Amino acid sequence: MINVFVICTGNSCRSVMGEALINHLGAGKFNAFSAGSHPIGRINKGALATLVRHDLATEGYVSQSWNDFQDQPMDIVITVCDNAAGETCPAYLGDAIKVHWGVSDPGHVKGSNAEKIAAFEKVFATLTLRVNQLIALPLTNMSKEKATTMLNAIGKLISQ
Repeated sequence: MINVFVICTGNSCRSVMGEALINHLGAGKFNAFSAGSHPIGRINKGALATLVRHDLATEGYVSQSWNDFQDQPMDIVITVCDNAAGETCPAYLGDAIKVHWGVSDPGHVKGSNAEKIAAFEKVFATLTLRVNQLIALPLTNMSKEKATTMLNAIGKLISQ
């Protein structure tokens, strides 16, 4: 199993959707976790509603600190928000491949309910595209440098 750590500052929305997608789409090959550098202590209701709309599990998600994973070895660390990308990752993640897959925060969208749902769906679609590309990579046959390059390129893909 390839352990993937999805990090965002608050660990309430984008990182949780990323964790859910990796565990669902990469079942049997990937094991995903999510956490934040400054977790807010709750999961965004819009993120959970998005998971429900796409028939993904919503149980077991907790907004938690990346310090809670000191004893869990990680192979890949993916930051999904700009704040987390600029922060220094904990030392225990030293050997992991680190990449950035920034997406806008749908939890901060103002407007009608339909506009908010559309923002969550756009982020979900982009994360789905990226996760599908991740799970298609022959990571066990790649050098760390090649995997880092490929995963960073995936982080630039945006769903239309």
